[in-house]
This record gives sequence, C-alpha cells and structure tokens, in this order.
Amino acid sequence: MRVEAPVLLPILRSSLQGGVLAATYLNPDKEFSVRELALLCGATAKATGQEVERLVTTGFLADRRHGNMRLVRRPETGPVVAPLTELLAATFGPLPVLTEELAGMVGLERAFIYGSWAARHQGETGRLPADVDVIAVGHPAVDSIDDAALRAQQRLRREVNIRTVTPEQWENPDQRDVFLASVKSRPLVELPIHDTKEET
Repeated sequence: MRVEAPVLLPILRSSLQGGVLAATYLNPDKEFSVRELALLCGATAKATGQEVERLVTTGFLADRRHGNMRLVRRPETGPVVAPLTELLAATFGPLPVLTEELAGMVGLERAFIYGSWAARHQGETGRLPADVDVIAVGHPAVDSIDDAALRAQQRLRREVNIRTVTPEQWENPDQRDVFLASVKSRPLVELPIHDTKEET
C-alpha cells in the first residue's frame, strides 16, 4: 500500500513518521511508549511500532526496554538533532506541543486545532500556516488558557490563538454563530488531552 507524503512536511515518508518525530524531538526530556505515541498520532500500535523500529534502526530515535515496554526518545546528540527539531516545531509541532500544554488543565473538556494547520494535517494542499488556531471546550480559567498559549507560542515560534467555548455552545451552536458553524464545517484535529498517559 502506497503511503502519501504529508502536506505539512513532504520530505517525510508519512504523517505518522512526522508525528512520532515531533512528539519525541519536541519533548527531549521525555520517554514515550509505543502506545503513547500511537494515541498521540491517532494511529494503531502496530503501525506506530513499525515506524519506531525504522527510526531507531537508522539512529533518529534512541530506545530502551522497561519490562515489556519499549520506551523511545530523541537522541541526546547528533548532527541532525538541532536542525530537525527546528523543522518539526515549524511543521508537526502544534499537535504534541499543544497536547502537552493543555493536558490536565482544570475545567478543560476537549480541545481542537482548526484552521489552516488542521487542513494541512489532514492533507489539504497549501502553504505552511503562519499561526495555529485552537478551540478549547469547557470552563478553564482565562489565565490558564493565556499562559498555555504563550508557552506554546514560545515553543513553536509562531502565534497561537486559543478561543474558549462552553460545552453547550460546542454541542449545540446557535444557528446565528457563523464562527462556530465555519469551524465545525472544516477540518479539525482533536488534541488527545485526556488519554496519552501510559499506566505503569
């Protein structure tokens, strides 16, 4: 089966490869299990494991065993580490970075990336987006949302806009709410903010 190159970074072999690399390279102090990476990338554990194997074999990821789990992380050193990290932050970075920044936030029920980045992530062609737009569903504190947006913006080196709506607004939007109608009619990428932790 032929795998299409991702629109966000067409020099890679697949979106899954980009997602695995972005998660590990943009979180250099963290180890990931294959299951965690699969949940974050929205892929099966089998496909993710195959991608991890390729990247470990070629030296783009480091790994170790912890019981029955294979834990992987970004290599500490190497000639491609710094430039690849920059490239991944600019392309695939919003998914792992925003997931980390919003995970566990009190009052936040769901979160989605929308707009141009979500469209590119889902395969629509076009230029790389200059900013990242997020819908936060729930009742999180305004300061918490603002702080998360600022941290994500610093890590991604681009503008990050987070707009909050209540669960009621999200599930049953007012027919006169043109903004929400437009957002929900276009590609959305849900951030797995509640299910990426691995039980130990």
